[in-house]
Amino acid sequence: ALSSVLLGRLWGIPYVFHVPDLQPDAAVDLGMLPTGRVVRLLYAVERLAYRHAALVSTLTRAMQQRIIDKGMAPSRVTLFPDWADPALFTLPARGGGAEARQTFALGERFVVLHAGNMGVKQGLDVVVDAAARTRDRADIVFLLVGDGAARPALEARAAQAGLPNLRFLPLQPDPVFRDLLAAADLTLVTQQAVVADIVFPSKVLTLLAAAKPVVASLNASSEVARVVVEASAGLVTPAEDGAALAAAVRALRDDPERRGQMAAEGRVYARAHWDRALTLADMERALRAVVAEDPRAARLATPTASGGSI
Repeated sequence: ALSSVLLGRLWGIPYVFHVPDLQPDAAVDLGMLPTGRVVRLLYAVERLAYRHAALVSTLTRAMQQRIIDKGMAPSRVTLFPDWADPALFTLPARGGGAEARQTFALGERFVVLHAGNMGVKQGLDVVVDAAARTRDRADIVFLLVGDGAARPALEARAAQAGLPNLRFLPLQPDPVFRDLLAAADLTLVTQQAVVADIVFPSKVLTLLAAAKPVVASLNASSEVARVVVEASAGLVTPAEDGAALAAAVRALRDDPERRGQMAAEGRVYARAHWDRALTLADMERALRAVVAEDPRAARLATPTASGGSI
């Protein structure tokens, strides 16, 4: 944020400030930072970056509204959503991932996958609880793939509970991860209850583009819950409720037709909202508008000897 302000002034050009996470809000809401001087300093830097930006962009409508509520004019806050990796749209909706199943000794078990950061806001204790509640189903295995600050505590709790149906895997190279994703029968998105409109995890794009049904264990008012419901791509269960998560996993394990419908509709939604070409075209139009409207940028567009412009 500070480098944007300083370089914008130094070079005499406008800057666009993209906000994929509302970090100060997240730190406060999750209790990671106590209110005080540090938080006030972070919010002061945030206000400075917003005030001097020609345009502030973010990922979702809820995050856009929160930025507007901080004092930004609605006309200066826009959406630049992420896009899904085009390779994900080519993954088989079902029956794929044979190599991953062999490599990780998954056999024919029903694979419930959570992949990504294992931090505080993910609230992954709910997965450990759900695994404990489904230990009687030898055909179901939960995979937690990735790393993060919460992983050691999660592993310790799982070991103490003696859960043979819960496994941890490290971060995987992209080809292996995609094959593991293809092998998954059901995928998870989890958040703590206090997380609502301050973040939008990119894994949502990944899972829907890969045609994977989702169980989202999170705040029902969150943007993720809205998307999962709007896309008809899965089920939403209350945040931090292991019993509800376990019940959803059991229900979808026994309903392959419903999972197939969720997978198909999720991929259709992903194509409509997170296609790379469409997203970048919208972004280009917004950036060109910034250049056209800012006199500093227009001043730099001087003719060159060849008749072009710089």
